[in-house]
Amino acid sequence: MIEKVREKRPLIYHITNTVVTNFTANGLLAMGASPVMADAEEEAAEMAAAADALVLNIGTLHPSQVKAMFVAGRAANKKGIPIVLDPVGAGATSYRTETARQLLKELNISLLRGNVGEIKALIGSDGNIQGVDAIQTEVDEMEAVAKEAASLFSVPVVVSGAVDIVTDEKDLYRVANGDELLIRITGSGCLLSGVIASFLTVNDSRTEAAADALTYYGVAAEKAAMKGEQPGSFQVAFLDALYEVGKEEIQKMAKQEKMTLS
Repeated sequence: MIEKVREKRPLIYHITNTVVTNFTANGLLAMGASPVMADAEEEAAEMAAAADALVLNIGTLHPSQVKAMFVAGRAANKKGIPIVLDPVGAGATSYRTETARQLLKELNISLLRGNVGEIKALIGSDGNIQGVDAIQTEVDEMEAVAKEAASLFSVPVVVSGAVDIVTDEKDLYRVANGDELLIRITGSGCLLSGVIASFLTVNDSRTEAAADALTYYGVAAEKAAMKGEQPGSFQVAFLDALYEVGKEEIQKMAKQEKMTLS
C-alpha cells in the first residue's frame, strides 16, 4: 500500500497541535503524501472538501479549534473521506476527554488512535496519564482496551505501544515493529495518525490499512535506529527512512499477526 500512497499522493488535512505541525508535515512529505495544516473555522469546510482524508488531533485544543474540527468533520463526512481521531492527552483534563467523546458522538469517525491511557480514559476506565507517554502495559490488557473501545464507539481502534494493536469487532492485528526511540521524539504518535490516514485512502479495509501503516512505520523506525542511536540523529534518520522504505524491506522485516475474533 505504500506504493499506492506514493502514486496517489493523497492530500491529508490536519487540524492538529502546534507542537508537532512541522514534524508531521515533513513526515508525510517524506513518505509521499501531501499534508495541509489549517485550523481556522472559516476555511475548515473548504479544506476538508478538497482533501482525501482528515486528521483531528486534540493536543493543544482551544474553543475555536474545536469548532473548526466539527466543521471540518461534517464536511469530511459529507464528502465521504476518512477521519482519524487522535485524542492526545485524553484523561489529563475533562476538557480533552469530553471533546474527544463529543467528536466520536457527533462525527462519523473512521478510526480512533491513541495510547492505552488515552483510550482507557475515553471508555471510562482508570488510567494514569503522564504527558503523552504511552503506559507500559501488557499486550492482553491493550487488546482488551482496544476491543472495548471498538465496541463502545463502533469504530476501528489502534492502541499504540511496544506492540501495536488494531481491532474492530471482527479482526485483531498485532504489529511488533518499531523502536523505543520513537517515544524520545515529540510527535511520533501524531505523525503516525497522519500515516494511517494516508493508508486509509488506498484501502477500504480500515483495520488492514491501519495494520499495514503501523508495519511500514515500525520498519522505518527500525531502519532509522541503525543510523541514529540518539533522539536527534534518530529523528533525521527516521524522516529519511520514511522516504526510502519500500515493499521489499517491509515484507522482509514485517512483524504483523492477524486474528479473527469469534
